[in-house]
Amino acid sequence: MMDSYIFGFFTIAYVAIFVWGMAKHKKTASAILFLVIAALIYDNAILALGHLIGEGDLLETLSYGRFWLHAIFTPTLILYSLFVMKEANLHFAYKSWVPFTFGALWVVAMIVEYFAELSGLELAPEESYGVLSYSTTEAASGPPPMILIVLVALLIAAIMLAWKRKWWWMLVGTIVMTIGSAFPIDIGSDAITNAFELVLIATLMWTAIHFSNDRPYRRF
Repeated sequence: MMDSYIFGFFTIAYVAIFVWGMAKHKKTASAILFLVIAALIYDNAILALGHLIGEGDLLETLSYGRFWLHAIFTPTLILYSLFVMKEANLHFAYKSWVPFTFGALWVVAMIVEYFAELSGLELAPEESYGVLSYSTTEAASGPPPMILIVLVALLIAAIMLAWKRKWWWMLVGTIVMTIGSAFPIDIGSDAITNAFELVLIATLMWTAIHFSNDRPYRRF
């Protein structure tokens, strides 16, 4: 299977989600999601174009960008979780300890990602299922700790939105991503995790659009 074409499709899909969001989102605080999507566009584009760029310093440098953007922007999904709950006017999100907790999780996630992935990061060329990329030389053992922290924050927000506002889509996307991260699936492709990620981001954008456009509700 030529994963480069799949990553190309993902790139186009993320661009479409970005444009959809720019057209429909009211630019409330949950717009922080656009930063994550921009990083994913970059990530998937580099994977899709690896063979065209070719092995060498340019692809290696661009690949370091993939890791740094992931480390900087993916933890902001924790802040997104807080912001979207506030936009849904959930009383839970306005308790004084909740913003502090989500803010602390955001900081912890970035620190953990730095020491787990970025500190001493070394990349080496790798070809897998038709994709030429520069990947970490250390073998991965399970989902990165930062991703687990992010998923916890997303699950809390998704459960609250499903419970109090009967909005289930964020929970569906988060569960799909959680299952995809927890259970490796060998289908002759490295792109399957990115497919779960695409489902998650689509549901997060839908959620952000919905509540940024929603009429004010009383807090639940």
